[in-house]
Amino acid sequence: MGITIERSNHTRVATVIIDYPEKRNAIDRSAALKLADAFRALDKDDKIAAVVLFGSGGTFCAGADLKEFARGAGNRIEIDGDGPMGPTRMLFAKPTIAAISGYAVAGGLELALWCDLRVVEEDSTLGVFCRRIGVPLIDGGTIRLPRLIGLSRALDMILTGRPVDASEALAIGLANRVVTTGHARTEAETLAATIAGFPQAALHSDRRSAYEQHSMSLLDALANELRHGQTALEEAQLGATRFSRGAGRHGKPL
Repeated sequence: MGITIERSNHTRVATVIIDYPEKRNAIDRSAALKLADAFRALDKDDKIAAVVLFGSGGTFCAGADLKEFARGAGNRIEIDGDGPMGPTRMLFAKPTIAAISGYAVAGGLELALWCDLRVVEEDSTLGVFCRRIGVPLIDGGTIRLPRLIGLSRALDMILTGRPVDASEALAIGLANRVVTTGHARTEAETLAATIAGFPQAALHSDRRSAYEQHSMSLLDALANELRHGQTALEEAQLGATRFSRGAGRHGKPL
């Protein structure tokens, strides 16, 4: 029980597991630190190229532990350092996929939004459920949700706190994949393995440019894209050489 890291059967993939089933994987201050520390460790691990975030026991994460908050022992709220839910202010260097089963709500939704991609089981529920009790989104929810699904749809979720099922999440771009119940982790790890199997320099430069362009003008964003892309040209030339010799044709790996 706690926050654990498991190495996947797939090469270069790790899965971070939130395991507090007795409270639907709600995160208190201690768990938030452990979760951030897990991602810090994986950020430094050269053997890992992609990471899955998963909640055990049929729930992704129910948000912050409100019982601890109610008794005056809530999650950290300082402006510097870790976010209240742990890694939500971290610029994690590797692709990360949320494997969502059950509920991903309130701070749990914010953890899912922090990930690059979301694989959602068909009977899952996502939502800003903290609206019902007056707890604000302070782990990036008001920033990442509009950027993912647009301001109008984000405000619908933020202002009403209504539940969003998997089919709607897929339709509005909140979910990237919908899978059968019980298969989110397996499907997310398979997807992570696919990503980990690509040449990494170009993948990382493209990912970083995609995130950084939000605050830039078009011309600045194009220049930034080129700067990042230039770091991958040596790897690109090797790939182009292999392709010109017949490797990688018809979608086959290089």
